Amino acid sequence: MDENKQEETIDKSKEALKQDAKGLFQSIKIFLTELLDFRHDTDQEATIEAIKSDVPFKGATAWILICSIFVASIGLNANSTAVVIGAMLISPLMGPILGIGMSLAINDIDTLKKSMINLATMIVLSLLTAFLFFFLFPLREETSELMGRVKPDIRDVLIAFFGGLALIIARTKKGTIASVIFGVAIATALMPPLCTAGYGLAIGNFDYFFGAMYLFTINAIFIALATFIVLKLLGFTMMRYVNSAKRKRIARIASVVALLVMVPAVKTFINVYNETVIEANYKKFLDNEVESNKDLWLLRHKRDDEHKVITLRFNGEIPEAIVTNLKNRVKDYQKIGDFKVDVVGNKSRSVDDISRSLERAYANLDQKDYVIEGLQKDIEELKTTISNLNSEIEHADSRSIPFSSIAKDAKIRFSEIKEIRFSKVLSTKDFIKIDTFPEASIVWSNKLKKDYIAKKEVEIKKWLQKEMKLDTLIIKK
Repeated sequence: MDENKQEETIDKSKEALKQDAKGLFQSIKIFLTELLDFRHDTDQEATIEAIKSDVPFKGATAWILICSIFVASIGLNANSTAVVIGAMLISPLMGPILGIGMSLAINDIDTLKKSMINLATMIVLSLLTAFLFFFLFPLREETSELMGRVKPDIRDVLIAFFGGLALIIARTKKGTIASVIFGVAIATALMPPLCTAGYGLAIGNFDYFFGAMYLFTINAIFIALATFIVLKLLGFTMMRYVNSAKRKRIARIASVVALLVMVPAVKTFINVYNETVIEANYKKFLDNEVESNKDLWLLRHKRDDEHKVITLRFNGEIPEAIVTNLKNRVKDYQKIGDFKVDVVGNKSRSVDDISRSLERAYANLDQKDYVIEGLQKDIEELKTTISNLNSEIEHADSRSIPFSSIAKDAKIRFSEIKEIRFSKVLSTKDFIKIDTFPEASIVWSNKLKKDYIAKKEVEIKKWLQKEMKLDTLIIKK
């Protein structure tokens, strides 16, 4: 009996625990539902009317757009973020874009037509206004504000989509949340790309034009897409038509248009994502393989995505081993692994540097009489140094050995080497004639086996003879 009572008590405890857990999960579910559900605070009729009222483009709205384009263009030209933000706040571009998303969600074909016509008109007027400003204005520097709008990345896509979500959620709420609407106007940045596109046309740079229009298109598509998704999730009532055949036809048209908008949106997201990853891989390659090497002085770099070529221009002569290493290392970066690395070096760095120092010394001599004696001494030393360098270049023995450069290359090619020595040994057999033999001594890592070392010594001997241009070479055991 005692055992039965004990089992019964355990079962009751388990059941009570299950009920408590169920109650906890239920409470969490209710809390999250109340926290995130905004359907009860939605006013369908007011939302639709508010969006429709922002679609028309004429009279005051047209002049507001022209003024905002001028303000934005001036801000971009002056590199003033504050002025650009001010232009975003007064821009009426958001209305037709929301109209497109809403009309697709509720099958309102008339509003869709009006929205698309008004948006196209706004775009043409904006481009024309920006073009005239930058074409007629005398100062047209490439400021950071302008250059920031010529090449979109994945962050611009995410900003447009989530900004569009915030805007349409604010629109569907009972009452107006002006701060949210203004904030989205700033974040999605519809005005600056159009002004930058006008700048590109004014200076004849179509790369800037298409890049800026690409950014504007991304913003417009993803704001409309966010509007469409939110209104669909909220279950906004579909537009009713008396003629059932017309209703079905319009529903099909709206569905096709919505699909046509979705396809480029997805494609744009994928393309921009890939471009962003390529840029990240490229920067990582430069940081890890070039900038981290203290022996390399990178002057300029360029990435050509069309021909898949990376050009690196250095100051000073670059050893062949480092060039080979850079070409091999780029393969470790997935998105740029098939790019060709073109390395360009400057072989006459030292003479050029000294010549420039001599020119600076002459200039200082003309300007500061009180240091004439010291400068003349420096000049004479520089002249002597240049003369010596020129003599060495002109009369250098073709068999001279650049041991420092070869030693570095040897370490890169044969990483197991701990030390390398090179000397010329005097020898005689008849004690009359003396011969000179080049001799190399190599210390290998202790971890290597003898047969492996023997194999490597054969390889390094052939390589050293080729690099040093030697007919014979003795490897000291």
